[in-house]
Amino acid sequence: MNLKIAVYNVKWMSRLFNQDGTPNKTGDDHIRSLQLAKIFSAINPDFLGIVEGPNTLVDGSKTASGQLIGWVNEYMPNSNLQAIHGFPSPGQQELCALYNPDKIKVLFTPETDDGKRFDEPFLSDTTNRLIKEQYKHYRPPLELSILGLDDSFISRVIIAHTKSKGIFDRVSYARFEQISERDRLKLFAECMSIRERCNEYLDKNQDVIVMGDINDGFELDFYENRFSKSAVEILLGDTWRPEFILKSALERPKLNSAGWNPFSSKYRDRITEDTVNVLIDHILCSQGIQMTNGQVWNPKLEKEDSIIIGLKDELNKASDHYPIVCEIETGN
Repeated sequence: MNLKIAVYNVKWMSRLFNQDGTPNKTGDDHIRSLQLAKIFSAINPDFLGIVEGPNTLVDGSKTASGQLIGWVNEYMPNSNLQAIHGFPSPGQQELCALYNPDKIKVLFTPETDDGKRFDEPFLSDTTNRLIKEQYKHYRPPLELSILGLDDSFISRVIIAHTKSKGIFDRVSYARFEQISERDRLKLFAECMSIRERCNEYLDKNQDVIVMGDINDGFELDFYENRFSKSAVEILLGDTWRPEFILKSALERPKLNSAGWNPFSSKYRDRITEDTVNVLIDHILCSQGIQMTNGQVWNPKLEKEDSIIIGLKDELNKASDHYPIVCEIETGN
C-alpha cells in the first residue's frame, strides 16, 4: 500500500481555539487557521502527525482530536480527515494526528506491559555509568497503529516532541552550562525510551515509524561530542543490530555558513545572536517500509516545486517549522 505521510509542528495550535474548544474565527488566529488549512490541503496526507496540537484536558471535557475535527469541519469542509490523540501532557502542546479513513484505520495502542507506559516515569542510564536515573516524558509520545481497511497491520507509529535544548531564562555562563548539560541528558533519556519501544516492536516483526520534533539533528555539536552520542542517532538504532536501524525520509543534511541544509526550523544563538538553520523535525522508518519523495516543505529550498512555491506565504507565516513529507510503500 502506498501512503503519503507527513509531520508538522504547527506552533501552539491551541491558540487557534476559543475556551470552549471551538475554532476562533477572528483576527490573526483565523488567518493562521486559513494558512494551515491551505497547507494541509496541499499536502493531502493519508497520515499527518501534528506537534503542538490543541489541548486535551485530563477530565476529557476537551480533547485534541475533538477540537481538530471541529477545526477540519470549519476550515476544510470538503475533507474527510479524522483525528486521534493519546495521553494528555502536563503542558498545552499536544501530540495528535489526522488521517484519511478511506485509506487506513488508526488506533491509539499504547504499550502497557511491565508498567512501561509513556505517561509514567522511567529509568535510564544516560551517562553510561551503570547508574539509572528517573526521567519522565513531558509530552508522552503518541503510540498509534496504522491498519488497512481490512484490519491488516501496516505499521506502528510513534509521534514525539522531545525535550528542547533551549534555555529561555536569564542565567550566568556557569548556570547556562549546568542547564545545557541537564537538558541534553533529558533529551537522550526520552529518545532512549522511544528507541527501546522501537526495539520491542521490531522484535515482534512489526514495522515502526518515528516522527516528530526531536529538537536534534544528525551531527555532533559540543555536547554530543562530550557525551559521544546524539539524540537522533539514538533513535536511528544500534549498528550492532543493523537490521533494526531506522532510515530517514531525508538525505543527510549538509552544513553551510547559515547552518544545515535542508532545514525545518531556525533558532537564534544565545551567545552570537546569529540565526542558525536546523533540521530538527524528522520521519524515521524501519527497513520493511520503503520511502520515496522525502521533502522539507521549505520554499526557501524547494524553488522548483510549484506547489510549495505557491504556498510560500502560508509556509513562512503559519508556523516557525516546515512540514516533513514523504511517501511510503508497505508490504500490505
